Amino acid sequence: MPAIDPSLYINRELSWLEFNARVLHEAFDPRNRLLERLKFLAIFSTNLDEFYMVRVAGLRRQIAAGVQHVPPDGMTPTQQLAAITARVAELVEQQRKCLYDVLLPELGQHGIRIVRIEELTPEEWHVVDQFFESQVFPVLTPLAVDPGHPFPYISNLSLSLAVQIFDPETSTTRFARVKVPKVVPRWIPFGRSNQFVPLERVIGANLGALFPGMEIRGFSTFRVTRYSDLELAHSDEDEDLLTIIEEQVFQRRFAEVVRVEVQKGTPPDLRELLLGELLEDQPPEMPALTEADLVETGPLLDLSDLMWLATMEIPDLRDPPFVPATPSELKDTSRSIFDAIRDRDILLHHPFDSFPASVEHFLTSAAVDPNVLAIKMTLYRTSGDTAIVRALTEAAQRGKQVAVLIELQARFDEVNNITWARQLEGFGVHVAYGLPGLKTHTKTVLVVRREPDGIRRYSHIGSGNYNSKTAHVYTDLGLLTSSPSIGADLTDLFNALTGFSHQSDYRNLLVAPANMRKRFIEMVDREADNAVAGKPARIIAKMNALVDAEIIQHLYEASQAGVEIDLIVRGICCLRPGIAGISDHIRVISIVGRFLEHSRIFYFANAGDEEIYFGSADWMPRNFDRRVEVVTPVEDRRLHPRISSLLETLLADNRQAWDLGPDGAYVQRKPGSGPVVSAHERLLVNSWGILPAPLALEEQYAQGTRSGQRANA
Repeated sequence: MPAIDPSLYINRELSWLEFNARVLHEAFDPRNRLLERLKFLAIFSTNLDEFYMVRVAGLRRQIAAGVQHVPPDGMTPTQQLAAITARVAELVEQQRKCLYDVLLPELGQHGIRIVRIEELTPEEWHVVDQFFESQVFPVLTPLAVDPGHPFPYISNLSLSLAVQIFDPETSTTRFARVKVPKVVPRWIPFGRSNQFVPLERVIGANLGALFPGMEIRGFSTFRVTRYSDLELAHSDEDEDLLTIIEEQVFQRRFAEVVRVEVQKGTPPDLRELLLGELLEDQPPEMPALTEADLVETGPLLDLSDLMWLATMEIPDLRDPPFVPATPSELKDTSRSIFDAIRDRDILLHHPFDSFPASVEHFLTSAAVDPNVLAIKMTLYRTSGDTAIVRALTEAAQRGKQVAVLIELQARFDEVNNITWARQLEGFGVHVAYGLPGLKTHTKTVLVVRREPDGIRRYSHIGSGNYNSKTAHVYTDLGLLTSSPSIGADLTDLFNALTGFSHQSDYRNLLVAPANMRKRFIEMVDREADNAVAGKPARIIAKMNALVDAEIIQHLYEASQAGVEIDLIVRGICCLRPGIAGISDHIRVISIVGRFLEHSRIFYFANAGDEEIYFGSADWMPRNFDRRVEVVTPVEDRRLHPRISSLLETLLADNRQAWDLGPDGAYVQRKPGSGPVVSAHERLLVNSWGILPAPLALEEQYAQGTRSGQRANA
């Protein structure tokens, strides 16, 4: 590969911040319903928390260790941190204006208010006091700071009150910390419909009960963010990955602080005290906390808690509900799902196609079918006591061979996955934790069934997690198939994951790290060769993130060869489109809207013999080299028009799509005088974006989605 020119690459971290800026824009956009805008504001906050816990913390650790890992864009860790700090300051100020100047006033017009405690009437004060005494006071633990009481440990992302106390007996000013408990609702009702006071203000108004005989001089809220990634040094001697990760999750609670948030107006001496005490708590090898690590927000901290308010059942202020459809191939309940899959491959598009009526139905049917001999599955993230977990345990209890690959390193889901691992093992399921040094990120199920003509393998391959909650809001593709070649490939993959194997050759599947990078590069280069030869050449690739420098270089070369390339990249994109002579045939859009665009789809014109793939992998180094991923071809060409229609619908969006420019800036598309094309609304009408004539999109949406239904695919 030629030497990398840093000017051709956008910094990964800054690109991610621009993605979160697009999320924040949805909170400003008056075309969205009011509570949906509040939801986007909460998502922005949650995203930023995770960014600091992992990405910013990682950069700080590089600096502390003297490691100068410089990405293709050429920015050093120190330069990246400086740029991040400046951009985050701008975004947090935008968030503050959005909440206090826009959303809260508009919510107030609809009777939804976060009320200052000073505004309560005496009767309302009585309601709040009773709530405090019965529900809050018993769980509070005031922690003093003085020579006999060291500064307390502050847990990650916890909201706290920093209290200044005057002791009249000693004429000294003391400091104390009171943690705002997570077990109590953040927003406290007091008698007015849809109006609340924040829990921290209720606690602040009752501090005298916590410190009797003392004089409360004032209090401010604050919050800390700690490093929260896992660092596993895998080796062949690691005998119990479960125990190692449990220990890492425990130790993570005491990791270094990377951000301190304080309420606007926090007195300088209190800010100085917090930084000083937290600095003493820092591991000596970590960078010191400075004023640059202190972020001043508005009156309210931890705005992710606004999600509770955003989900209030006020239909006029929320998106209209929709009911996912049962795929037409599975509507005949008198037929076995295995008969339907044997007839033809079934392509699924969630959330528009029902996850329970397809994927969960597949697994629950396999669990009780007496002819099913074995079920093998990968679990990256799942949700609660799901039908999937119940199906796996029931299958094991019925004597079937059940093997589950659980990824214990799924970020921020480690504790949940440890719980499911132990539960499944308790029911006799064979649980494995994948390969050393690799996360098992693939979304695959293999069902082995005895049939009159012999053993047949049924497979499900998807782009999304086996999670019933996210399946209702993430767009993902799935394939149910009885293809012998795909079944054989999955058999080889599961053998590699559960046993000792260095499988590198697969028949049809693209598998990382074995062959995926090589195959994708070959297909990109093939399009370039076809373009030079005057044959049909086009690439459409949809993914969550495009970071890998090698594949970006090959995309640049394909563009220079004349290949028309459309990239639909929701989040990070390090490629610069539209550079004359380099990437002028490449276009990049990002779609942010009602549903989280999560599917990964890859289309290659291939000189007229088109190939379409989808699966679990983005085009990032971690997906190609450090994760087990599967991308499947769509072998049944009868399904190609559906995916092609979906891609063209997304590319035509002028409501939620943003165009990326060569300077790294995104510009939202505007419909102008033409018709509004909203991909998500079109998909609510038809899960593949195909509109049956003559009924117009707007009419179908009004008749279908607005009443809680959608047209069948």
